[in-house]
Amino acid sequence: MKQTLLIAFFSFVFLSSKAQNWGGGIDQEDFNWGFTFQYIASEYKLTRAANWREVFLDYENNNKPITDPLNSISSPLSTGFGIGFVLNKKINKNLDLRTTPTLVFDDRLVNYEYQQPAVYNTTFSSIQQKIAATMIDLPLTLKLKSDRRRDFRAYILLGTKYSMDLASGKKTDDADKALINKVLKNKKNYASYEAGIGFDLYFEYFKMSPEIKISHSFTDVIKHENHPYATPIEKAILRNFTFSLFFE
Repeated sequence: MKQTLLIAFFSFVFLSSKAQNWGGGIDQEDFNWGFTFQYIASEYKLTRAANWREVFLDYENNNKPITDPLNSISSPLSTGFGIGFVLNKKINKNLDLRTTPTLVFDDRLVNYEYQQPAVYNTTFSSIQQKIAATMIDLPLTLKLKSDRRRDFRAYILLGTKYSMDLASGKKTDDADKALINKVLKNKKNYASYEAGIGFDLYFEYFKMSPEIKISHSFTDVIKHENHPYATPIEKAILRNFTFSLFFE
């Protein structure tokens, strides 16, 4: 009976060890690549100007008031998506250096709520500015990994990201529009810092990694022009929440 139990025990251990997925041999490689799909939620962290509530005056038309006083400015979450590549360099068994060049399609929103009842008989009580962005993100991050436990490994990420807006200046040419019809615009280039957590899940021929990440721009990311939608804002820090699936 004891011999049977020992044989059964060692057979279980042997079979369990054999059952661990190979993951395409990715842990044996110093350099590997893959691709990613991302779901992104964005918002601005707004700092209002000292006189943000004040009526905006049309300096081209004898300083005629063209808005009512503001009651609030806010930036609700808006969603987008991204697709990209993963380039990963193993430094040691618990640390990787990686970059994930990604093409991101994302809209950012800013809501303006005006005083009611209207003072200057404007035709709107609220307006929403939608800032369309087509970004190329170029992050560089350190991936600190736990030891592998069968087909599972946890990790954290820390890094920086450089972003270029391909849509800046192309879809937002409003030079010939009246002040009340101007649009809020992104700066073309900016940098961010980011941090995240994720899990490596090993399959027979590949590794899949679900990941959650947050990023903040280092500086203000909107263009400051003299129109009713840019003037009330002193600074807008872009904050992204990203859920990604990596396949390597």
